[in-house]
Amino acid sequence: MGLQDTQSGRGEDRGIAASLQILKGKQKTSKGASAYVRFFNRPFGRVLAAVAHRLGLTPNVVTAISALATFGGLAVLAFSPVTPVTGLLVAVLLILGYAFDSADGQLARLRGGGSFAGEWLDHVVDAAKMSLFHLVVLFAWARTGTESGLWLVLPGAYAFLAAFFFCTIMLTDQLRRAHRGSSGMRLAGEGSSSVLYSLAVLPTEYGVLACVFVLWGWPALFHWVYLALFVCNVLFLCLALPKWYRELSGFGRT
Repeated sequence: MGLQDTQSGRGEDRGIAASLQILKGKQKTSKGASAYVRFFNRPFGRVLAAVAHRLGLTPNVVTAISALATFGGLAVLAFSPVTPVTGLLVAVLLILGYAFDSADGQLARLRGGGSFAGEWLDHVVDAAKMSLFHLVVLFAWARTGTESGLWLVLPGAYAFLAAFFFCTIMLTDQLRRAHRGSSGMRLAGEGSSSVLYSLAVLPTEYGVLACVFVLWGWPALFHWVYLALFVCNVLFLCLALPKWYRELSGFGRT
């Protein structure tokens, strides 16, 4: 995610290898990032951004590709039979969509900057994705009769949790930016996180959830892994919310 360029020009014409080298020096901080993001999604997105730049694509076009892959995967999940092939296809499309979600911001940085409209579009797609994701799981379970009873409560609860998590993260980040702009001080949210931390937060990572759909063809196994990820997200928020509140309390008055 990040500011995206909406300029019509391509900027300096350069090869893929040169673009990759430039992007290595323009990566976001690893603070709070999971191991999936640090070691797979951002590097993958970097390659996609370099290729997109070579093809003359704009960041908004890359955002559209991300949305197409993601919502295509959700459509497959909603209307296809519960089989291992379906699960694999869904996982591949979701993972690809997430990589393009990283690529749009990286492409904007490669082109020399982005726009507020581009960032808005990126977050609108993210908000739609996070709001719809677990509702599609609920629809698929109900349509196929894969699960019933209390299990059907889980995707609904996960949908609420995902939307709450996304909004809270975005608001916390915006308040950090506002404070940084008014005070000129370095914030606790900047810097880097240890590899151990990035591994510990893997259960809260969207990319890990996407990968779990390779288990879709084995419903009993998928259900319990899905439940475990939900519980991990709840526990993470129980720990993180007081920490973020204390951090923001230290910023003083608006």
